[in-house]
Amino acid sequence: MYRKRIAATLTAVTATSLLVAPPAQAAGLADQKIAWEQCTDEPGFERLQCGSFTAPMDWHNPRNGKTITIAVSRTVPKSGKAKSAVFTNPGGPGGEGRTMPMVFLDRPKLSENAEVYGIDVRGTGASDNVTCGGYQHRFTVDWRDRSRANLDLVYGGMELQAKFCQTKSGELGRYITTEQTVRDLDLLRQVIGRKKVSWVGYSGGSWMGAHYATYFPKTLDKVVLDSNTEFTESWQEVFDNLPPGAELRFRADFLPWVAKYDAVFHLGKTAEEVRQTYESTRARLAEQPFTLPDGTVVTSVLLDALIFTGLYSKDSFEPTAQLLGMIAHPGVQALAAPKQYPDRVMGTQMAIVCNDTPFRGDRKSLEREGNRSVRKNPLVGGFQVTGPCAWWDRPDVNLKRPNGKGVDSALMVQSVRDPATPLAGAQRAHAKFANSRLLTVRDEGDHGIYGFGNGCVNDVVERYLVDGVVPAKDLSCPGIPLPEPGQSTGNPLAKARELAVRLGW
Repeated sequence: MYRKRIAATLTAVTATSLLVAPPAQAAGLADQKIAWEQCTDEPGFERLQCGSFTAPMDWHNPRNGKTITIAVSRTVPKSGKAKSAVFTNPGGPGGEGRTMPMVFLDRPKLSENAEVYGIDVRGTGASDNVTCGGYQHRFTVDWRDRSRANLDLVYGGMELQAKFCQTKSGELGRYITTEQTVRDLDLLRQVIGRKKVSWVGYSGGSWMGAHYATYFPKTLDKVVLDSNTEFTESWQEVFDNLPPGAELRFRADFLPWVAKYDAVFHLGKTAEEVRQTYESTRARLAEQPFTLPDGTVVTSVLLDALIFTGLYSKDSFEPTAQLLGMIAHPGVQALAAPKQYPDRVMGTQMAIVCNDTPFRGDRKSLEREGNRSVRKNPLVGGFQVTGPCAWWDRPDVNLKRPNGKGVDSALMVQSVRDPATPLAGAQRAHAKFANSRLLTVRDEGDHGIYGFGNGCVNDVVERYLVDGVVPAKDLSCPGIPLPEPGQSTGNPLAKARELAVRLGW
């Protein structure tokens, strides 16, 4: 069990012009039919159907004949009668979405009343792909080392990342944007014959859902945005919010929890002792990386990324602590060989975050901000996800900024110590997005809340999503206590990743 869960933690790491042709110009595409068939013969996936549809490569010029394929999936009620259709997105941006409908089979109120759709958005999964040629600057150098020579490597790597992604992705890379993607989604709505659909999106899926609602406010019914990016701002602002959120979750939840179970993990009896074990292990890795049994080389930077990813869900605390313990005390534990996320996720993420919104600043400002962030938030303060965008040859994209006007309603779900999309950013987005309601989950830090474990959240979301009851005002729910080792509460994003790994997707 531990070995599988540690492997899942590793898997999760290895890993963004307003004048558009009228819908009538793509009318032929709206008439296409999806040939649904069972996705796999793998036991347990009998209800998951897969198919694909065709979309213009460039919605601004759909008559040029260039098209792409979008892969989709769905589950349908056992009765065969669905009252509604719900589109889902796991985030990223660039996350593969075809396993998401399986997650909601555990929520019969939703899955037995709606067709639930999963989408591999353009650029990723089984849809037409983009790539960065396998190059990832994020794990090549230690971002904490702020010496001049190392900074040349850090920011030179970001420049090279931009060149790799844009060169290797070719023409398609310029059309991997949120605007193009939401038009794919509305085409899917037309293809399945629905006047309206609803939306459930996590993390980067909150960005996608808010923009979908902005471009097509009259064809979206209910909108659930879980673990919210600050979607009213730029991608740069979104990812600048990440380091303090990660540091809060690390210090307030993870370190004390590991210390509480020192008899299990042997990493320290206080939060500070555990942190010092992490720091000493990290320093040792900077001099001598640790090789896992499967051949994966864990550097100091990869250790940071593994721990950060483990903060997303309380269910990941245990395998993350086990992994840290194995590296801190070599020879104590064994590890199963993990699988890797495909490069197409990285390629899609970089294209979306750099194509969608302009980047402010240059290498000098990146260095200044990185120096400050590393001092304040050492765990991932130097990550600077959008850094390569400083060297990106950005296409002429003018993405609308979501404000909620024309949207009937939206329900935002947010934990108070989310490590990736912090509460403060969600609150700012809520204030600027009209007709939204914010469901705050107290004493909780999971990234991805609806769908598992929290009965209060599940009830509020499904009364809204299925029954159509819009909360009269903002409200809150209690979080779920951190589990003891050996327990599991479940998390929708983690479950979707596990299912995708099981299928080899």
